[in-house]
Amino acid sequence: MKKKFRFQWGAFLLFLLFAGLFFLLFARIVTIQATGQVEGQELAAKAAAKYSQEQVLKAERGKILDRNGEVIAEDTLTYRLVAVLDESATQKASDPRHVVDIEKTADVLSEHLGTERETILAILKNGVEKDLYQVEFGSAGREISHTKMKEMEEEELPGILFVKDLKRLYPNGAFASHLIGFAMKEELDDGQMVTKGKMGLEAIYDEVLTGKNGKMEFDTDKWGYLLPNSESAVTPAVDGSDVQLTLDKTLENFLEDAMSTVQKEYEPTRMIAVIADPKTGEILAMSQRPTFNPNTREGLSDNWLNESIELTIEPGSPMKMFTVASAIEEGKWDPEATYKSGTYTLGPDVIGDHNYGEGWGTITFLEGIQRSSNVSMAYLLERIGKENFLKYIDAFGFGEKTGIDLPHEASGKILDEYASNVLTLTYGQGSTVTPIQLIQAASAIANDGVMMKPYIINQIKNPDTGEVTVKGEPAEAGQPISAETAKEVREILASTVTSEHGSAAGFALQDYTIAGKTGTAQIPGADGRYMTGRNNYLFSFLGMAPAEDPELLIYIGVQQPNLPANEYGSVPVSKIFTSVMENGLKHLNIEPEDVKTATSVALEDYSGRPSKEVAKELADKGLKVVLTGSASEVEAQYPSAGESVLENGTVILKTGGTAVLPDFTGWSKRELLAYQSLSGLSIEIAGQGFAVSQSLSKGAKVSPEDPVVIQLQTPEDSYKVKMADGPEGIPEAADSEGEANTEEIAEETIEE
Repeated sequence: MKKKFRFQWGAFLLFLLFAGLFFLLFARIVTIQATGQVEGQELAAKAAAKYSQEQVLKAERGKILDRNGEVIAEDTLTYRLVAVLDESATQKASDPRHVVDIEKTADVLSEHLGTERETILAILKNGVEKDLYQVEFGSAGREISHTKMKEMEEEELPGILFVKDLKRLYPNGAFASHLIGFAMKEELDDGQMVTKGKMGLEAIYDEVLTGKNGKMEFDTDKWGYLLPNSESAVTPAVDGSDVQLTLDKTLENFLEDAMSTVQKEYEPTRMIAVIADPKTGEILAMSQRPTFNPNTREGLSDNWLNESIELTIEPGSPMKMFTVASAIEEGKWDPEATYKSGTYTLGPDVIGDHNYGEGWGTITFLEGIQRSSNVSMAYLLERIGKENFLKYIDAFGFGEKTGIDLPHEASGKILDEYASNVLTLTYGQGSTVTPIQLIQAASAIANDGVMMKPYIINQIKNPDTGEVTVKGEPAEAGQPISAETAKEVREILASTVTSEHGSAAGFALQDYTIAGKTGTAQIPGADGRYMTGRNNYLFSFLGMAPAEDPELLIYIGVQQPNLPANEYGSVPVSKIFTSVMENGLKHLNIEPEDVKTATSVALEDYSGRPSKEVAKELADKGLKVVLTGSASEVEAQYPSAGESVLENGTVILKTGGTAVLPDFTGWSKRELLAYQSLSGLSIEIAGQGFAVSQSLSKGAKVSPEDPVVIQLQTPEDSYKVKMADGPEGIPEAADSEGEANTEEIAEETIEE
């Protein structure tokens, strides 16, 4: 019997369902294959995003350099401390890659970081509680030196990693700090740490110094391994440009050392100093006190002003040199003419000389400037005329910005509304100027009438491309006086140092002539009235040397020093000026005034002759003779026959026998090598320059087996040593000097 066919609706519907799904899937696959998109998204782009990696190539911040390429500020390698907490970082229990013992880790890190153990422990515990993969330790865990990193690595703490980083380094410490400023790490909104200039040149040229980061892109698999045959794309980093200054590192160090010594001894409320090349306008050194260390910001106060250009002062008597220059240029100067010193009356106002208006009787105008008489300036103003005098003040650049290549320069304020304003201006009271204006104006006197615009940027150059984007060049700022007038003013200013009446006697140098003018300017108090008391002045000196043809121009200002009862205000100023100027001129190889031309002696061939006979013959000719041994016959010599030696020079004679060491102090490396060659001794020479010490003393008997170590030192380093020992030979000031009025003329508006 046949079975009756029964249609299976359930199976049919199931077939239709799966068939429909198949066709839908097939259609989807075809669509994706054709378009390459899923829900409007490019699959290729998603894959690239998943398997493509990008690494940032950090640009190095540009350096700040001195005129000779010596580093003032640069990036240096440091490390950032990271503690990995997630156990997934460890693949093998025998080689843990995460922090295993939080307590021990906190103990060790606390010891190395100088941070409280509880602080370190709290950071680690908080990271564990919040299930963080890793934690960092704030500022305590950043800027770790290579040496400290190695010390911590030796502890072999599991999970402790060190990430390379860069830190801004100022290798000279407190060095022109308000000019250079500082840069520091700053966290951006996206968490990225960048170095930003916060003050001074670091902030002014932040964009130029910063450069631009690059990147490297490459393909990896899902585990992060680089795919074979994958292409990488590199966008190189562009390092920041180097900013090279006109500063001379050696001169700046001289200045910093001298100012620190005076700061420690006298504790003044303020000091300002600027050194310039009067022939070019280049600023060679610039400093102030109080100052700070840009590495640590220790000492940084709320005063961020670069006071040499941003602070206005009543200059005091240095203004007298410009009053005298105006009189000479106008043909109104007669040094032998006389006037009655003491006091001068202008309408209801009376001014007096600094010795409380007593004066020195009837004296010449030359003696008046030597004694720094205010009254002499008043009579000179009568001769010059108010309008003519103000014309010269304008020509010298007062009341206007110099245009130095630094921002926020102040212009000062020249008061001329009343006759009394102009009168007090002749000796530097009432009106205000900036230290950099004084430097610019005095350059006309030092540079034969041609006034030079000051500048601080030598060049800005990209170290990678060599492109120079900024180049500083000397620029004239005018010619307020003639060369003849400038020379005469220098002679007059030199007499303030050398004359028996000179108020600047304490600024005399041992080897060079000085031209300059002291100052003792009154200081306005909080109530706008001038302060009283022997310490409450701005003591200053504006000087140049050598007086005949100045190579350096220096302004020093010391405000409110704590003076001993037996000292005048010019003493702390002179302690800075004399040491810096003397050492600075020697550093620049400026020939002292009284250098005599040395005579030379031609040498003969002394071989085979008795050494005593030769030594006496050479000594009679003004030469120093060194024998390498105790035997009598000369075997060889240095220098050779036919060569010439300057008077007081050294001749080395090779003789046999036991060697007896001479005093090598002052010997050049060439002379030492010649002695070594002739004597056959084992001499080790360390350093460069000239001999300053030796391991075996003069007179020691030595053999070729005895090592002798001789230390050399450059003249530059010798000056630094001298400065470290303290300035010597600074004469006491001959007399006090100032501009205090016996009666106040008028209350002036003081520009802050």
